[in-house]
Amino acid sequence: MTATLTTALGQPLLHGTALGDIRLPNRVVMAPLTRARADNPGLVPTELHAAYYGQRASAGLIVTEGTWVSERAVGFVNVPGVHSEEQVAGWRRVTDVVHALGGRIVQQLWHTGAASHPDHLGGALPAGPSAVDPRARTFTPDGFKETLTPRAMTVDDIGATVAEFRAAAANARRAGFDGVEIGALGAFLFAQFLNPRLNHRDDAYGGDRARRRRLLLDVVDAVTAEWDGRRVGVRLAPYMTATERFVVDEEVLADFDELVTVLNDRPLAYLHLRGPDLAGPGETPGFAAFARYRRRFEGPLIANNGFARDSANALVGAGFADAVSFGTHFVANPDLVGRFALERELAAGDPATYYQGGAKGYADYPAAG
Repeated sequence: MTATLTTALGQPLLHGTALGDIRLPNRVVMAPLTRARADNPGLVPTELHAAYYGQRASAGLIVTEGTWVSERAVGFVNVPGVHSEEQVAGWRRVTDVVHALGGRIVQQLWHTGAASHPDHLGGALPAGPSAVDPRARTFTPDGFKETLTPRAMTVDDIGATVAEFRAAAANARRAGFDGVEIGALGAFLFAQFLNPRLNHRDDAYGGDRARRRRLLLDVVDAVTAEWDGRRVGVRLAPYMTATERFVVDEEVLADFDELVTVLNDRPLAYLHLRGPDLAGPGETPGFAAFARYRRRFEGPLIANNGFARDSANALVGAGFADAVSFGTHFVANPDLVGRFALERELAAGDPATYYQGGAKGYADYPAAG
């Protein structure tokens, strides 16, 4: 046995595991990556999406790009949805290819809330927890634009949104996915409701920690009801400073401490945790952020943000996570698992094609020789 293969077999990332009822042959997860390739009026995934995800089927688990649960959820140009029959059929082609190549794939469900723009919504104002501008930027057909002051969601709006997530989860199941992930990070809908700087409500969905997290928990309950067993994940980012309205302090982290603890009462497959940004290039992600929530969440944990092969192996080997997700590395390395196993050099992606274009910079990166 060569020295390289001996090293590979010793990598914790290459050992199988289970995230709830989803079995993984390795612990290298593809993180959700918005790539804006659904350039068609119906925002339908195409054969190009099937090729792109199929090329990455060796990942222990693929989490798709964030996918719109309804037309009202849209907040970024050319991102596919999962709320129409045409979209479900398009995603079925994707899951068929990934499964034929031995992969596993879950769909991330996305709603931008107040971080959208009238350009995405037929001229209508976006809606959020309160009439407070999140001060974010949204990518429209005319380029990036600043967000506006949204209208406050009514209780009926909130009920309709929960129903849309449940319908999207059912559609994902019909499309052949192995599960779904609820995207609750960034400057988007759930993060807005969790944030006291944006959520000024005094009803059942705002006013204190318990009520601010109610929307997310209502959606978790609705989505898990559509799946047998544990096939639903939640993605959170306690340490993420998305805009000036989203800052990280001990009060925010205490909010997330309570939220993560409450999530133990739900039949989740995993918690997908985005850690702090690195202070500088080449730095190793610290383990303390993940250890904090590892102590609180009783189920499997996927760690994310800034990891390389060695740091990810160290984190999993130390028991602070069950798997690690990689975003940028999967852009230009469809065979990332193989490159890790054989200690191959990683290719660099082209940032100019991250959010626009066709196959170039999307489905044309080769595997290692």
